[in-house]
Amino acid sequence: MGLRVSPVGWGAVAVAALGLVLGRWLGWLELAAVGAALTAVLVVSLLMTAGRARYAVTLDMADRRVKVGERALGRLGVRNVARRRSLPSRVELPVGAVVAELAVPALAPGAEHDDLFAIPTTRRAVIVVGPVRSVRGDPFGLVRRTVRWTRPAEVFVHPLVVSLAGASAGLLRDLEGQATRDLSDSDLSFHALRDYVAGDDRRYIHWRTTARRGSLMVKQFEDTRRTTTALALATDPRDYADDDELELAVSVVASVGVQTIREERDLVVLAGPGRLRAETPPLLLDDCSAIALSSSGAGVTLLGRRVVREAPEASVAMLVTGSVPSDADLRLGARHVTTGTRTVVVRCERGAEVSVRTQGSLSLATIGHLDDLPRLLRRVTA
Repeated sequence: MGLRVSPVGWGAVAVAALGLVLGRWLGWLELAAVGAALTAVLVVSLLMTAGRARYAVTLDMADRRVKVGERALGRLGVRNVARRRSLPSRVELPVGAVVAELAVPALAPGAEHDDLFAIPTTRRAVIVVGPVRSVRGDPFGLVRRTVRWTRPAEVFVHPLVVSLAGASAGLLRDLEGQATRDLSDSDLSFHALRDYVAGDDRRYIHWRTTARRGSLMVKQFEDTRRTTTALALATDPRDYADDDELELAVSVVASVGVQTIREERDLVVLAGPGRLRAETPPLLLDDCSAIALSSSGAGVTLLGRRVVREAPEASVAMLVTGSVPSDADLRLGARHVTTGTRTVVVRCERGAEVSVRTQGSLSLATIGHLDDLPRLLRRVTA
């Protein structure tokens, strides 16, 4: 509960005090009368805001996760829990930076009033809805008393994503089973046979060769590895020509990330000051909703170093940026990625045609529309 005096109210307090003091000191009855009248108005205003309605207020969002362009639907319920009929009132519902004002009629004991509302979404965002607060004020706008009834709720407006089923099969294919040159005593990839040494696991004895040679022989394996895909997004505003390029870049990262998670592959997503949550698609998209440019954000030239520092195990790295960096900047960013890591640098330029240039393990790609992402990935892996 909070009582707030408006600037007009503070002005009335000052004039009332001056009128009473100066009127008495100077013997100016008219001035004293003005002070007394304003004092009476202030007292009446305070009395009008005294007391508190007894409500039970609920704020329900039909879905806390929506895509750009969808409407977030919600319900505000106000129930009178007092034994007396309540007076008409109004409640305020903050929605982001906007405050919606809703009228609550007089309610009988136990009666409830519902208001349904829809929040339009045009851009990716995290919208804070609430807290709901009731407002009591005087008709002069001098004083107002607010009572907070609910906690704020977050609505995540997810970026647009495109399905990559099939299109990512080449680049994002898991390397499980791809052998390395490191030998191991137990793995999935059989490599050769060697003489038995005390302490070896007898499950790996090759009995047919043992019988033929007359001495115990065990299987020798090659280590296999599991792919980790690293996605890194530039968040330096100097990398982007406009906000639309950032939205395209976020959608590219979100689309590839969601597909990687669905294929149950290891994933690291770097954007902003830390890692994004990549346990499930909804969590990743929640964090993508909050991505914002920052003067302290990493540009594309620093993304390679960040991948090496925070995801050194990555076997596939995708660096995503806007249209401003030059080809030299893109190569500089990729140069710091560990040798042998398949690296793709994606430049997002609204309206541009898909282009891919590959040299060794590095591909420089340009995309102008999100729907072109499956075609871009197919060209990268061709």
